[in-house]
Amino acid sequence: MTREPVLTIRDLHLAFGRWGRKSNVLHGISLHVGAGEKVALVGESGSGKSVTARLAMGLLQESRATHATGSIRFDGIEAVKGGPEIARRRGNRVAMIFQDPTSALNPTFKIRGQFREVLRSAEPRLSDAEADRRAEAALAEVSIPDPARALDSYAFQLSGGMNQRVMIAMALANRPELLIADEPGTALDVTVQAQTLKLMGDLAATRGTAVLLISHNLGVVREFADRVYVIYRGRMVEHATTKQLFAAPRHPYTQALLSAIPKISGGGLPDLPERSPDFERPLIVHEGCGEPAEVL
Repeated sequence: MTREPVLTIRDLHLAFGRWGRKSNVLHGISLHVGAGEKVALVGESGSGKSVTARLAMGLLQESRATHATGSIRFDGIEAVKGGPEIARRRGNRVAMIFQDPTSALNPTFKIRGQFREVLRSAEPRLSDAEADRRAEAALAEVSIPDPARALDSYAFQLSGGMNQRVMIAMALANRPELLIADEPGTALDVTVQAQTLKLMGDLAATRGTAVLLISHNLGVVREFADRVYVIYRGRMVEHATTKQLFAAPRHPYTQALLSAIPKISGGGLPDLPERSPDFERPLIVHEGCGEPAEVL
């Protein structure tokens, strides 16, 4: 019997209200991540990667200005309408590494208190001493040289790179079932970035954690991911194994992304029809590009 994926997104649509008009930003997004899988979602800035992740985490509330339809299922719970059920799972069974750690960490509390709160989301009766021991060990894993000092600091007293490492350590501390990593290495040097990817890979291999990596760094994606989804202007345009995607990309946008990988000879992203986002008009589908594989 085939096990149900840890995360399944089907036909997800999202619209934002803007000056009395509706802006459609996601158009029928579908993807899945199984236990122990490392899946990447790639696309340029503004393509819809991060907003898809925030919906999956239950971080975008339904309102007059935000309207989402479709299905996002984690652990049998619908995240689109999940409300407090999804909130209870955040930090414990599902975790997210945010691209901007400065806005994710609370500037009015020291890191120690925030780390204790994360650990107690999984073990409410955890003592202060044990929580601090685990926090220091987690910070040491992401190469913070003086974990005790970092725990006694406020976020504004640490550099952007240090805050990013703290966020990564918090996300990995409870060994979640689902980890969503939104550009986790943006503020890190290549050595720490490699350590972070190794930690996420180890979680997938040893604990069966499902990892969804959001990235524009195709070099990282090629080394890390098992499968890749390509999102373009709010639509999923290609889905393949990493090996297949890099060997024979089918969609013109995917081909353009791969051709824009930095080379000694220079070059950038080639011009594409309908490349600039216009959220009030639908994407023109290129003939012959093939449709992304269906979610099983």
